[in-house]
Amino acid sequence: MGSRQPLPSFLPVDSPTRPFWRTEPHPLDELRSTETLPNQSDIVIIGAGYSGISIAYHLLKHLKDHNRSHPAITILEARQICSGATGRNGGHLRPDLYDRIPIYIKRHGVDAAAEVANFELSHIKAFKDLLVEENIDCDFNITRCLNVYLDEAAGDKARKKYEDLVSRGLAFADDIHYTPSKNAEGISGIKDAKACLSYTSGTLWPYKLILGLLSKIADSPAVNVQAFTPVISVVSDNSGHVIHTPRGTVRTSKVVYASNAYTSGLLPEYSASIVPCRGICCHIGIPEGKTAPFLPYSYAIGTKTGESGGSYLISRPDGSIIVGGAQRTFIDRKDQWYGVIDDSTLIEPAKDYYNDFMQRTFKGWEDSGAYVKEIWTGIMGYSYDTSPHVGEVPGKPGQYICAGFDGHGMPVIFLTAKGLADMIHHGKSFENVHLPRLYKTTAARITNAQDGPEGGDIFSLN
Repeated sequence: MGSRQPLPSFLPVDSPTRPFWRTEPHPLDELRSTETLPNQSDIVIIGAGYSGISIAYHLLKHLKDHNRSHPAITILEARQICSGATGRNGGHLRPDLYDRIPIYIKRHGVDAAAEVANFELSHIKAFKDLLVEENIDCDFNITRCLNVYLDEAAGDKARKKYEDLVSRGLAFADDIHYTPSKNAEGISGIKDAKACLSYTSGTLWPYKLILGLLSKIADSPAVNVQAFTPVISVVSDNSGHVIHTPRGTVRTSKVVYASNAYTSGLLPEYSASIVPCRGICCHIGIPEGKTAPFLPYSYAIGTKTGESGGSYLISRPDGSIIVGGAQRTFIDRKDQWYGVIDDSTLIEPAKDYYNDFMQRTFKGWEDSGAYVKEIWTGIMGYSYDTSPHVGEVPGKPGQYICAGFDGHGMPVIFLTAKGLADMIHHGKSFENVHLPRLYKTTAARITNAQDGPEGGDIFSLN
């Protein structure tokens, strides 16, 4: 017998850190619909996270009858279902209504920027409707996110951005509320807050969302799901594409790359466009017998110096906290995060940052005893120009991409997947599925990333 070939280094690592979200595994967590891989499938989706499962969910709605001997949709996942970035994020459905929007206005014009803001905001209602329609319990709550500024200059800059959006008559700006310095600490509960901006947001248990969606499609004979089946390569010929895995091959006419940070392993032309970047997140609990104020909002908390790299935070229905970010503690240590796909270890400069975070940040939490119960890392796909890459891969007919969500996929992916499913099934153009124009993957965007400075906007727009 020959020796087993080592797997490529671009694949997700074994034994990742365990996030709080994955402490209650779903019965479908390690789903293999069949013992062996199907030899053939109409569509193969690589990745079983938010993107991959959402695309399959929307595609299945287009399939009225399936009477073929092979599955219409096959989903291949390197590890367990939702074990990548989606199962490791902050549980925050937070539309970006003003942070990047002024930059998009400057670069691409008001209309293109407004498309992005309105599209993200529309995810709040889309989630509300979806979870009622499918009866999925994922602790979804609609709230307000407070962007809290601890530096007066940063707060003043945010106010001017907001006022500029209002002056342009942009409807989505109606949802943004500015709180000045005199009330910022009282409204937010954060010590030394200098200003706040708030807007409609949601919080949820992301893993339960994705596994809930999967449970709605997994019984269909049109769908075949294979966990622990990493894709090693995709080889195209005149009759389609052959997907190679350690367990065998699948032939397909259409392939969808929904592997986000890991995209460039299979599509090397995206190596500068979508860069894997490691982040850190944790779950904070309160000891029995202790109490702490319940936080009715979700948060994006700035730094005292006004620099980027603060924290994002949500409160859970049980009063515990999910908080992550802290990039300012490790941004200068690129070896710890930039181009890193290892989520089995913590980020050294940040691993102790959240130990007393609640006590030093929030009023009334000083004697709470709040402590880090679980801490983990996750690998995000940071986009060179901050917009995701969606659509047909340039120069590769029958190959589609849905990746590069810049650590901001929750208010973007579900409806993006709906549009992409429409493209894949009906052969529609990108322009005819009503996605924001900035999301379209193009040869020009790929070239710009290859020719531009390393890191692109990763360092300026976090």
